[in-house]
Amino acid sequence: MDYSAVNQSLWNIIIQLGLIAGVILFANFLREKVSFVRRIMIPIAVLGGFLLLILKYLGIFTIDQNFMEMLVYHGIALGFIAMSLRVPVSRNGKGDLTGLKSGAVIVSTYLVQGVVGLVITLLLSMTVMPSLFEAAGLLLPMGYGQGPGQANNVGSSYEALGFTGGRSFGLAVAAVGYLVACVVGIIIMNVLVRKGKLKRKEQSEQAIPGTDYFQGRDEIPISDSVDKLSVQLAMVLLVYLATYLVAWGVTSGISAISEGVAKTVNTLIWGFNFIIGSALAILVRVLLEKGKKVGLMKRQYQNNYLLNRLSGFFFDMMIVAGIASINVEDIQGLWVPFILMTVLGAIATWVHLSIVCKIVYKDYFYEGLISMFGMLTGTISSGVLLLREIDPELSTPAANNLVLGSSFGIILGAPVLVLVGLAPKSTMFCWIVAGLVVVYYAILCLLIRKLHRRK
Repeated sequence: MDYSAVNQSLWNIIIQLGLIAGVILFANFLREKVSFVRRIMIPIAVLGGFLLLILKYLGIFTIDQNFMEMLVYHGIALGFIAMSLRVPVSRNGKGDLTGLKSGAVIVSTYLVQGVVGLVITLLLSMTVMPSLFEAAGLLLPMGYGQGPGQANNVGSSYEALGFTGGRSFGLAVAAVGYLVACVVGIIIMNVLVRKGKLKRKEQSEQAIPGTDYFQGRDEIPISDSVDKLSVQLAMVLLVYLATYLVAWGVTSGISAISEGVAKTVNTLIWGFNFIIGSALAILVRVLLEKGKKVGLMKRQYQNNYLLNRLSGFFFDMMIVAGIASINVEDIQGLWVPFILMTVLGAIATWVHLSIVCKIVYKDYFYEGLISMFGMLTGTISSGVLLLREIDPELSTPAANNLVLGSSFGIILGAPVLVLVGLAPKSTMFCWIVAGLVVVYYAILCLLIRKLHRRK
């Protein structure tokens, strides 16, 4: 093997990770030394991501787009697997159906975004842009609510149906959604802090943890034949391998039964692989707990402190890579619907979540609101990013609600995918879909109310 710089496949991963590491450290330096950066509460990972994005467009560094996208994709799953492996400190909230309610919140937000997007594109097509693809408005919930994967897939299918530049339009909506989540979300947090409604938890304000914080009772010892961090990382990677095998087995089975169903369902399964990973991690955690109770094991293998650090590492790397991989060229000649959809979509998302989160997350309203806004304009990673600014140790259930809610959201959101496929058939179908979206939204709102009263 050639170990020199000529072998790009050998050194590319080190170069790309080195660039990410460099901007993270420089962003940390700026936040420590520049009071303005510190006051605006911009997370280090976000600042580093934008620095790398600027350097990319200045031509100073060359970014491997595929590698950055892969890092984002795998980072989401690895971060949530690490979180799901943590041993629960307490078991409050049993039977409160928060997961189902979170799923209803997520899908109802998709519907709000869908109505806003459809109304905009339908009105534009009837007035100043008669050639506009009328169903293009449904790319708003795909890009904002479900992220680049679904925006790419639905945009590509719309492009095949006649929407010129549909794929680029969908990806551009997803990219701006991520910017809305990070930039607008940070601005909102700053406003709430100044008004005294929200207090950011600084590291210095937290009590200095004792040794039991790092080394719980009955855990494997720190000094052993294998490093304790290696055990945590091994468990995370093993669960992720099982995630791949499960997803591969399920999608292969669906493809063998029906190619038509596979085209829709298989993409969804691979796109939401972090949900499968989180479910498997919870299963592993439960099995380890049972094994300890029945005497098969004497030690607890998970360490919550190290698992928190691992999830934070994966999320930070993923956030920098996600921002750096944004392509400004993804939009071509569709500025009017693009600006209207992204701006009005962000406003509608915030207003809707401000109302429903007061009902669903009464005990941790701002954590629930900020994390949901970050996820439903960007991705789960941006939701966690914003949450970590006000809940650094993820002590509230808000982060887990993103995963649980997404799991229920797949089931509750199935009708949305059907409507997305129906809308492009004709103008009449677009209006019918808009009406059905409103009806389904009302049903989900009633479901949230009923679940809340049941609690």
